[in-house]
Amino acid sequence: MSESPRIDGLVLSFEDHGFWLDLTETLVAHPPPEPLASRIDAAFEAMRALERGAIANPDEKRMVGHYWLRASKLAPSDELRAAIDETRERVFSFARDVHEGLVAPPGGGRFDKLLLVGIGGSALGPQFVANALSQGPSDKIEPFFFDNTDPQGFSRVLARIGDGLSRTLTVVVSKSGGTKETRNGMLAAQRAYAARGLDFGAHAVAVTQEGSELDRVAVKDRWIARFPMWDWVGGRTSELSAVGLLPAALQGLDGAAMLDGAAQMDELTRVEDSAKNPAMRLALAWHTLTNGRGERDMVVLPYRDRIELASRYLQQLVMESLGKELDLDQKPVHQGIAVYGNKGSTDQHAYVQQLRDGVDNFFVTFIEALDDEEPAPVEVERGVTAGDYLFGFLEGTRRALATQGRRSLTITVRRCDARAIGMLVALFERAVGFYAALVNINAYHQPGVEAGKKAAAELLALQSRVIEALRAQGGEAVTASELAASLSSDTSASADATATVWRVLRRLASNAGRGVEQVDGLGVSTRFRATL
Repeated sequence: MSESPRIDGLVLSFEDHGFWLDLTETLVAHPPPEPLASRIDAAFEAMRALERGAIANPDEKRMVGHYWLRASKLAPSDELRAAIDETRERVFSFARDVHEGLVAPPGGGRFDKLLLVGIGGSALGPQFVANALSQGPSDKIEPFFFDNTDPQGFSRVLARIGDGLSRTLTVVVSKSGGTKETRNGMLAAQRAYAARGLDFGAHAVAVTQEGSELDRVAVKDRWIARFPMWDWVGGRTSELSAVGLLPAALQGLDGAAMLDGAAQMDELTRVEDSAKNPAMRLALAWHTLTNGRGERDMVVLPYRDRIELASRYLQQLVMESLGKELDLDQKPVHQGIAVYGNKGSTDQHAYVQQLRDGVDNFFVTFIEALDDEEPAPVEVERGVTAGDYLFGFLEGTRRALATQGRRSLTITVRRCDARAIGMLVALFERAVGFYAALVNINAYHQPGVEAGKKAAAELLALQSRVIEALRAQGGEAVTASELAASLSSDTSASADATATVWRVLRRLASNAGRGVEQVDGLGVSTRFRATL
């Protein structure tokens, strides 16, 4: 049984768990007024149904089971329970084998670097955890990330790895295997290994869905290992699956403690008493502070360097989950809460000035740790340490905001360890789920993301047609307008079509070897010709 929290006004204290939620500066009363209060029971029921295995993502007819990852006994079938437990053990066992040299580079020695290739939650979660729990030189493996499809970014990371590529284990994470950003990163990594005469497969591990495009590649090229990414785990809630546990374990971080912390928070947030449930209280605060319509932004200010990436991690979790055009009844609602932030006390010298004195369109989420984890505290003034100053700046900022009527809430953990990180992950996952139920939206699909992917594919198809049409000019220079018209069934192209063709041509002409040259002109009147 989990402890009952001590509730002092708007502060929930879970002393045994080393966790506190302070809603004092939100001025949000509990219980909330109607009609919000009447939605709480429905939100609890929706969460119960989700954990029982109901179809929580009707668009894709999928269950949503990230809570089972830290409590496999809740999974709705013996097969799923066994798969979760077996995968967890395989992850930890594989990491031990890598650390002990039983899984090693073909050229000898041990793997001492990790390159994770992923996008979105498949990279943000592992990056957040890698930074939060790193012990520096004592880490078993040094992590690097390909988290974009930026060729310059690939080059920079590879330059940092340098001659260590032969001792680098690459983990490619993609549920379908068809995600273009991840595929591009994988291809860039393959080329880098090949350029050094290295067999990529002998350095590669896949985290993907069984039978996916990536899975087939891994089997064909005899990659070292494959781990599952189930269709019932979304990317933004995948940190405690093999997606996040594998890189964390390889780095030498305590994945078991993360799971334990998440499981403990899950217990606290399953309590169906809205006064005592920290995730429900958080969701209700969000609702009240934003009028249930995202009318205020969430500014995340973590006051520890270890958790400086919390704002980026939460940005995806919250905005991808809650940013929806339609509600569950298919009515337009345009829901969402914008999230941004940076670490304290850096923000004392960045945008806190506006937060205090500028437009009042936000609420702040402070995240702090009590323990400075400093074995021998160094006094920077008599009786005052650097950690005291950090605490002072947090309290000072909170008070400065409060005097201007600006709202904030504070999440406190005893220390930034693996257990606390697991608790924070679980807290926000549940709060997002509750908030979505309160406003009647689906937190577990992402039609806007899919629309962006479709538009990108259409643009790349257009680029191929543009290059073909330009080559058909036989070396004659033409404008974007003329080329766009030749691609259209109309006698003239729209301004949007012309501008798009111009942007394609401008980028191609800016990169040597792409076969496009800018001849003369400015803007959309610029003329281009083919050189290949």
